[in-house]
Amino acid sequence: MFWPLQENIINDQDINMLISFIRETKRFTQFEKVALFEKLFSEWQGSKYCVFVNSGSSANLISINALKEKYNWKDGDEIIVQAVTWPTTVTPVIQCGLKPVFIDANLEDLSFDYGKIESKITSKTKAIMVAHLLGFPAAIEKIEKIIGGRNILLIEDCCESQGAKINGVKVGNFGICSTFSFYWGHHMTTVEGGMVCTNNEDIYKLLLLKRSHGLARELSVKYHKDLKEKYKEIDFNFLFLTDGFNVRNTEFNAVLGISQLDSIDGYIKQRNQNYISFLNICKLYKEHLIFLDVPGVSSFVFLFIFKNKDRKAEFQNILSIQGIESRPIISGNLLLQPFLNHYYNEVDFPNADFLHYNAFYIGNNQFVNSERIEILKELMYNYFAVL
Repeated sequence: MFWPLQENIINDQDINMLISFIRETKRFTQFEKVALFEKLFSEWQGSKYCVFVNSGSSANLISINALKEKYNWKDGDEIIVQAVTWPTTVTPVIQCGLKPVFIDANLEDLSFDYGKIESKITSKTKAIMVAHLLGFPAAIEKIEKIIGGRNILLIEDCCESQGAKINGVKVGNFGICSTFSFYWGHHMTTVEGGMVCTNNEDIYKLLLLKRSHGLARELSVKYHKDLKEKYKEIDFNFLFLTDGFNVRNTEFNAVLGISQLDSIDGYIKQRNQNYISFLNICKLYKEHLIFLDVPGVSSFVFLFIFKNKDRKAEFQNILSIQGIESRPIISGNLLLQPFLNHYYNEVDFPNADFLHYNAFYIGNNQFVNSERIEILKELMYNYFAVL
């Protein structure tokens, strides 16, 4: 048996649509298909504006960069971030000259230890960057209550949790902007790709500029006339309104995204059915496992959190022998990673350390069927029954 972390979800419909597109078009770089994918994703997500980029990491980068410019944040201003998340939830903060302020994880939804946020807010706090991890929606209402009336923005990283919901509303609709990833192993794929969503038109315009060198021509045509009048001495096609990047995606990737959107709701439904089956197995071993039963989940993986770290290593090895791939939870405690360990102290991050040493996950997707789940169930029974 081989149960990989990630599997090829590009199906015949996707391939045929891409082949037809290649045969019919002469334009492969960002163009009409990118715009169409943005429109369709906006409708699916329920946001006004979407900007398609080359990765979820780039989506985070241009979001932080655009917000810094829009709200005139200064170098050294602070963004509150999680100790357990993917690195590029945090690195854009550093790359944009801002200061990450790390908060420990919790063991209920994997997001912040919410009780520690208030003590970390200072006069320099400009935003809270919340990542909805592994398909589990964070407790946004708790974060909003902590923010209260203060001028602190909420940014959502939904890269692992597309389609997760809070009281029936999809994650990504609570912050000033939100980011998504369509990487190979995610809920849907464009192979490489990401999206930024926002309801703020000014931020949307900045995101368009930041995506492509800062070029004015990236903006909607309705803005062109005034800009041409304002900057008459500069060729409009090469008018740069801000500093920017080149994080565009291609028409190929957009075509795949358009095709995959037809299936995403079904993919999420199957993932969640699988997760319910997995959760029911875990509940048999509650003396050994901590399991997450969070409303609104859009399951990303099957997560094992062992109360005893030695048991974790033993069982992870059993899975490996059986051909079931696994990996640490995200990147473990980010503050144990070499490039961030100067932020670490043992006292402030007990839950992040616990997850680092006691947790791992295996793959869940629409290809995980009852046969695989029965094999996993038997492996778990054989292991836990003798403890």
